[in-house]
Amino acid sequence: MAEQLSPSHVQRWVDGFVDTVVEKSDYLTDLDRRSGDGDFGTNMVTALRRSREAMAGAEATAAGTLFQIMSETFLTHSGGTSGPLFGMWFRDFGKVGADAGGFTLAMLDEATRKGWTTVTRLGSASVGDRTMVDAIAPASDALTAAVGAGSGLEEGLRAAASAAREGAEETSELVGRRGRTSYVGASALGIPDPGAVTIALFYRAAQEAVGA
Repeated sequence: MAEQLSPSHVQRWVDGFVDTVVEKSDYLTDLDRRSGDGDFGTNMVTALRRSREAMAGAEATAAGTLFQIMSETFLTHSGGTSGPLFGMWFRDFGKVGADAGGFTLAMLDEATRKGWTTVTRLGSASVGDRTMVDAIAPASDALTAAVGAGSGLEEGLRAAASAAREGAEETSELVGRRGRTSYVGASALGIPDPGAVTIALFYRAAQEAVGA
């Protein structure tokens, strides 16, 4: 059983994440259309495909290399308000894994907590505002609890993926207080936030990568 996500695991993680977001791009766009601008899925897919092209020629010797490339690509090429936030989110994973041969569960916990802080600061969003933070926060809490309990990597990621998914689903019960969704008010009830859904997909891909 792997106790860290090596660069090859990270490659599977990133590939799985990109494939899933591309597959669900119409769904994500529809969620955004019903609660925001309607360009979320398109912007994410464009930035992820450019990231994949940039990663194709990279030598990923450190665990954080691919996330550093994704961050640079998102910050340079992504559109909308969510793109730069995801770019900064990936940057924190890249920084934590910059000099490491693999991500331990404790490092994933650290990257998630730092990413949560970054997104909260830059997006001025808190838990309950109906944003990607509503999936990040429970994933972070689950990882911290797993580290404290001495859980294995796969168990910890399973808990984080489950918590992120539940957090994303619960955004359908929230009235938005940030971004475009704040303008549509209660009419978005019943529709999960696409950014939170994408964070849930991110952790599901991580779980699947370590179990592959």
